[in-house]
Amino acid sequence: MVGVVRVHKYGGPEVLTYEDVSLPPPGPGEVQIRHTAIGLNFVDTYFRSGLYKGPALPFVLGNEGAGVVTAVGDHVNDFHEGDRVAYATLTGSYCEARNISASGLVHLPASIDDRTAAAMMLKGMTAQYLVRRTYEVKPGDTVLIQAAAGGVGLILSQWAHAIGAKVIGTVGSKEKAELAYAHGCDEVILYRTEDFVHRVKEITGGKGCDVVYDGVGQATYPASLDCLKPRGLWVSYGNASGAIKNFDLLALSQKGSLYATRPTLHTHISTREDLYATANDLFEMVIKGAVKISIHQTYALKDAAKAHRDLESRATTGSTLLLP
Repeated sequence: MVGVVRVHKYGGPEVLTYEDVSLPPPGPGEVQIRHTAIGLNFVDTYFRSGLYKGPALPFVLGNEGAGVVTAVGDHVNDFHEGDRVAYATLTGSYCEARNISASGLVHLPASIDDRTAAAMMLKGMTAQYLVRRTYEVKPGDTVLIQAAAGGVGLILSQWAHAIGAKVIGTVGSKEKAELAYAHGCDEVILYRTEDFVHRVKEITGGKGCDVVYDGVGQATYPASLDCLKPRGLWVSYGNASGAIKNFDLLALSQKGSLYATRPTLHTHISTREDLYATANDLFEMVIKGAVKISIHQTYALKDAAKAHRDLESRATTGSTLLLP
């Protein structure tokens, strides 16, 4: 038997239940892994609440983890017992152990420990596609990162800074501002006490930003659009404050021929080639020290409900782990 956190009905953190289930041997194309660390992500709350459609109820929550291969199914040649592995976007990570498709796993470099891997696979690969593909950040660009002290925000800020962009971040407290400054932000705006649109215009001399990375959602729309240069790009990649409603397409023309997109990590790593290219780029940035992964909170797996409450109340910063 293995411990898992399951969702039997959609709702708040209280719907998360910790229970024991049996685990069969891995099937063809699968490996069995024992988790050493599990990543907590805002997207987990969307699946828990029903905002995003998950597997049939009941299901095991979670989309990111790292661990050790303990058994290998038929037709698997790339992985062996004892291999250290990690993954993202494969639902079912809130568990002590699981069977998982080998096609979604990557081998971990020896220089990256399991906790770092579990804290960065989903958030770090999200940052990778945002700065490399959604909008290819260039030296001299000006970028605005909403929620710069969050899990993706801290990685995104460091990555854009390493490329040579001017990085503006928004945060909700002075403590989070210090964190954002320490992770690559050149300017930080306290959105609770400052008008972030006005401050962005001040900082940029009225020009605006080349790109806005917005994982906040409802609370920052449509104001994020007013932070862009003409023909700038607004990237909505999350809904931490709630999903955006009544998106106004005409506003893009009125505010300067703007572009808008809503990308997902899954579509950027849907092939083995893309998965390994994305993961290896992330690994390289971490190994050379350009991006540091900040793990600021850990919870026991059985305390997943408390972790969700803290995450949704904005009480966390950086990356959070659940430990089996």
